Amino acid sequence: MSPGGTYDCVTKTPLGNQAGVLTVVPGEAGGFTGNIAGDLGSMEVIDGRISGNRLTWRMKMTMPMPMDLECTATVEGDAITGTVKAGMFGTMELKGTRRA
Repeated sequence: MSPGGTYDCVTKTPLGNQAGVLTVVPGEAGGFTGNIAGDLGSMEVIDGRISGNRLTWRMKMTMPMPMDLECTATVEGDAITGTVKAGMFGTMELKGTRRA
């Protein structure tokens, strides 16, 4: 099953749980594009890569403060689990479910 789709996600952050909608659009040569949109706005996927059921990508956060994020996730069926590395805030857990 392709990891492409739309996922309702929650990231456990130092500011509490942050809900967002992650969109994964598979492209050519194992890449993907997309974004995550939530209460703090939207961030575009940068350098999205797909390897089997594993996704890796980066994002540039602007709110509540500018920060580069490094993300890794695994898709199993309709579930996505992973981590978001957020500089001095460390690594945060990401979980979600693909929309039908």
